[in-house]
Amino acid sequence: MNTIIKFGCLIGIVSAMATPVFAGEEKVMIMLGGKYCDAYLGNVQDALTKVAGVKAVDLKSMKGHAVVTVESGKVKPEQLATAVNGVKGDSWYCTGEVMK
Repeated sequence: MNTIIKFGCLIGIVSAMATPVFAGEEKVMIMLGGKYCDAYLGNVQDALTKVAGVKAVDLKSMKGHAVVTVESGKVKPEQLATAVNGVKGDSWYCTGEVMK
């Protein structure tokens, strides 16, 4: 019984560490900045989802970051940063920086 419990814990730990990415997809992390960017997360999500090749945008799993799932080879990470940088114009803006 002890072996079964240890094996179950091992599976749980490995599952928690793995990030599912399907074939043909990759995840890009964008660090968000700007004084009022948190107030415009809906606009950030809209801007990112308008980029061709973006499949999903996660703004909740890491505070201050966007985790973007894209089709492999279809989106350059800089395109995502540019989309974020365009949110709200000059004075109420968000900034996006690709994390490597």
